[in-house]
Amino acid sequence: MTRTGLTRAAWFPALLVLCLAVALTFLTLPVVAIFVDSSPGRLIDSLGEPGALDALWLSLRTTATSLAIILLVGTPAAYLLATRAFRGKALVVTLIELPLVLPPAAAGIALLAALGPSGILGGAIEAAGIELSFATAGVVVALTFVASPFYVRQAMAAFTAVDRSLLDASRTLGMSEAIGFLRVMIPVALPGLAAGAALALGRALGEFGATLMFAGSFRGITQTVPLAIYDRLSTDFDSALALSAVLVAVSAAILLSVKLVRGEALGLAPR
Repeated sequence: MTRTGLTRAAWFPALLVLCLAVALTFLTLPVVAIFVDSSPGRLIDSLGEPGALDALWLSLRTTATSLAIILLVGTPAAYLLATRAFRGKALVVTLIELPLVLPPAAAGIALLAALGPSGILGGAIEAAGIELSFATAGVVVALTFVASPFYVRQAMAAFTAVDRSLLDASRTLGMSEAIGFLRVMIPVALPGLAAGAALALGRALGEFGATLMFAGSFRGITQTVPLAIYDRLSTDFDSALALSAVLVAVSAAILLSVKLVRGEALGLAPR
């Protein structure tokens, strides 16, 4: 091939490298800036300010509760959708996935319209003595609403990938479907289920809009870390940076755990 031909052939790989460099810089620079813009000492000191640790503790409690609900309800639901064929299944899956594309503010308004004091189920909820709007329980509801589709989608894919002959073999050994679900399907699909749980956990930790609209932002009651960051942004930038750094660290740990569960290498060697 002539030099001109080599030059023409090399422009596309060079363009690919340039695009990757631009994307990598654009996506990583803001994250790195969180840790560069302030010293570790100032970030740690900011975490000791009133309300910061309360927001962290509230986020951990509500996220853990939300994740437990998602696992208990979402796992059987995902198994049903993955192993059954029925009329309207595509519509059911679409409705479950709908919160993925809802704007956060719209999700919060939807929760108010359904579960708020004047919502569709508001009267029944109030009669039962349950308080959701502007209460800690409302934070759990908001987190569950926005995060559960991430787990259900991944769980469906994990169950679908399981060889059905394993479940059939368990039935020939006298196991009921429920026992086969617990002792065969879940253990085999566990890596995918764990990855889905990690994704739902990350989404719940970072939830902002729906929580603000439905539960409000009251310190120690409904103010999670994302809401605390927004609250401090104009008055205490160092504190906002500190809380943001905590969320970045937790999110990075979640992402790493997902990759490890899936068996993805993080080395520099080409695959």
